[in-house]
Amino acid sequence: MKAAFSRAATRDFVEVVDFISSESRRAANRFIDEVEDALIRIGRHPQIGVERRELADPPVRFWTLQRYPYLMVYDAAVSPPAILRILHGSRDLPELLSGLRSD
Repeated sequence: MKAAFSRAATRDFVEVVDFISSESRRAANRFIDEVEDALIRIGRHPQIGVERRELADPPVRFWTLQRYPYLMVYDAAVSPPAILRILHGSRDLPELLSGLRSD
């Protein structure tokens, strides 16, 4: 089972891929592959990510992509786990995560 994107995560994903593609299509493809791997890993092991209570209350968890400065924010309590956002780690996470929903 794979984790599934919310609408907001889908928008985030497309924006990141477009941004990376503007510099390197090869890098964008590697990003896509890494996200796909993370979807499988989170789907199989929803508790794998870390809780960051200063940013969001459980069951929201965070998974950092290995080669990219992006976080996958997800709801581990639903099946399949719902990817809520994909955000660059340097952004204002508390602001972006306020009112988080898994639509």
